[in-house]
This record gives sequence, C-alpha cells and structure tokens, in this order.
Amino acid sequence: MTGTTGTTAPTRAEVCVVACAEAWRGDGEVLAAAAGGVVPTLGARLARLTFSPHLLLTDGEAMLLSTPEDPGRFEGWLPYRRHLALAARGRRHMMMGAAQLDRYGNQNISCIGDHDRPARQLLGARGAPSNTVNHPVSYWVPRHSVRVFVERVDMVSGVGYDRAAASGPGAARFHGLRRVVTDLAVLDFATGDRRMRLASVHPGVDVVQVRERTGFDLAVPDEVPVTRRPTRRELRLLREVLDPHGAREQEVRA
Repeated sequence: MTGTTGTTAPTRAEVCVVACAEAWRGDGEVLAAAAGGVVPTLGARLARLTFSPHLLLTDGEAMLLSTPEDPGRFEGWLPYRRHLALAARGRRHMMMGAAQLDRYGNQNISCIGDHDRPARQLLGARGAPSNTVNHPVSYWVPRHSVRVFVERVDMVSGVGYDRAAASGPGAARFHGLRRVVTDLAVLDFATGDRRMRLASVHPGVDVVQVRERTGFDLAVPDEVPVTRRPTRRELRLLREVLDPHGAREQEVRA
C-alpha cells in the first residue's frame, strides 16, 4: 500500500488504528502502553506523531523510543522497576486485550469456564487488577462477538466500574476505563450508571450489526456517529512510515 495514500480509501484496520490513537488524545506526558496487538501499538505511535506529542513510548522492552519513525533510536532507559513505578503512580495509560468483557467493563484474560475446571486456560490475570485500579485503561478487541462481549465474565481479571465502586474509594479513586475499540465500533462508558455505550460505528457498519454481536443490552444513543476516518497525513504515516508492510491488515478482517 506504499505510495497509494492519495488514491486508496482507508481500510477497516486503518480506521481501527486511528480509533485506538484517539484513546490517548489529551493525555499529556504519560506512558502509552499497548499490550493488545499491532493495531493499538500503531495507534499509540500515530498519536505521538500527530496530536499527542508528549506521550512516552517504549520499544516493548526496556527503552524509551526517541521517535516512533525510527524504533532503533532511544531517548532513555526504562527498566521494569521504573515502568511499574509509573504505573503505580497513575502515569500510564494502557490498552489491553480481552477474552471477555461485560457491560461494566469487567475483563477476563484468565480462563474460559469454571475456574476450578476451565475449558480454556488463558494468560492469567497478570497485571490487569492493578492496572485497572491505578491508571487509565482502554481495550482493543479485534473480533467483536458475543463470545467476547458477555453478560458475565467467567473470571474478573481487570476491574469494571461496578466492582470498583463496590470496593470503595481504594479501588475507585484512580479507576478509569476510557474506551473499547473493536473491528466494528468504538464503545465507552459515558452513561449515568457506567454501562457500556456505543460511541460510534466504523464506516460500513450499522448499529444492528453491533447489537447482534454483543451478548448484553448495549446502551445506544438516538444518534450514533461514524468513527472518523484517517486524515491524509495519518494515512501517509501509517502506510509509508509506521507500517509499510501492512501488518495492521493481518489483525483486522476486511
């Protein structure tokens, strides 16, 4: 797709990258961490190059990137202990994946089925509990389906709004779920009771599709906008600088 910025319409994957990038808009000097795949990683780097120039980015290991255009240039060392210190002080906004999410944003990445005899063993809770009570968290779901968006998660790994509130100020004080980006839509929790809401549908997707692939009653406003398309500059950066080999297209089905 190199060199076709002016003649090729944005793909669904490129719309998803921009939707992920928007999660970090206005964050200032925080660590943008993407643990959910290629698309959110590109989103964080695109945000840094465009509307969030103060974001901190890592190479995925222990170095701070000097510039997203050149992953081989570093501006500092970020060993694990310093990375965790940033997270504990709320100076990180992470976009994670999810095997299951419910209407209040409770996330499961641990197991499918009964915990004592699970049908599927997954990653384990890892850092999800502390992430969700210490700093902003968003989610990336490359396959929007009733298997992911469920009435009740089989195990709570990341804390949702209902459980954070029930656990008191210690859990709710710094808790904040920003957005959920999927291959169909953008979702948020901008409702009075913090239920998941349909914020926008991607170009070519309608509200009925999203509802049919969501396993609970989604809050849907009267008017649902279309997710914004990438600008010409964003397309050029994606196609010619950040991902010239098109890895993003492997993560999102056409």
